This record gives sequence, structure tokens and C-alpha cells, in this order.
Amino acid sequence: MSQSYRVAILGATGAVGAELLELLHSRSFPISHLKLLASERSAGTTLPFGGEMLRVEAVGDRSFDNVDLVLASAGGSISKLWAPKAVAAGAVVIDKSSPFRMDANVPLVVPEVNPQAAASHQGIIANPNCTTI
Repeated sequence: MSQSYRVAILGATGAVGAELLELLHSRSFPISHLKLLASERSAGTTLPFGGEMLRVEAVGDRSFDNVDLVLASAGGSISKLWAPKAVAAGAVVIDKSSPFRMDANVPLVVPEVNPQAAASHQGIIANPNCTTI
């Protein structure tokens, strides 16, 4: 049996969040549970994933409990606030915004160039920008 992951998308209602949903589905990423997170004003809306509609939750202090992987695409200030909390809850964060890109303790990973750098993460992995990836 293959491993599956409990995944959260932080910024699920944005353009990048929509693309992440499509990619996760089209590539059959092994997800056991998917949590969609966004601002309070987006909470309660629904988004399609794999033939069903999933409810968007407002991000909060308990949002990352029982989450293995967070795909963050909500902007720099949001990532700076919530990524450390997600890591503290036990998740690995792949951040698509700017605040961690130049942090010496956070690997900046371009999958086709240096995928091995991801192995040195301390809970957060940065990428150069969502459109580049």
C-alpha cells in the first residue's frame, strides 16, 4: 500500500490555489485528507476537487493539526504568520511566496535544478515563485 498524505492548501481560493487543486488531482497525488484554507471572508465557500465539492475553512490556530503537508500560496505576510505554526504542528510547508526565499535556514528548491536540497529542510521549503515552478 502506498503512503498517502494529509494535505492543506493555504490560499486555496486564489489562482495558484486553484491550479494546485487541479495538479494534485490530475497527477493523482496520494491524499488521504485535503483541507482548504483561506481568509475568513472566503470561509464557507466550496471548491471542486476530484468530483466533489470541498468546503473552505478560515485559517486558524488549529488548522494544521493532523496535517502532513501544507502548500502555501496566500502571500508573504500570511506565510510568515502561519508557516511556523504549521511546522510547530508537525507539517512540512512548501511556500510559494517570498519571505523564506533568502532565509539561510530554508532551502530554495527548483525541482528540475536542485531537488536534493529539499532533503535539508527544517520544516519549510521555499521555491522561487509559483509561476516559475
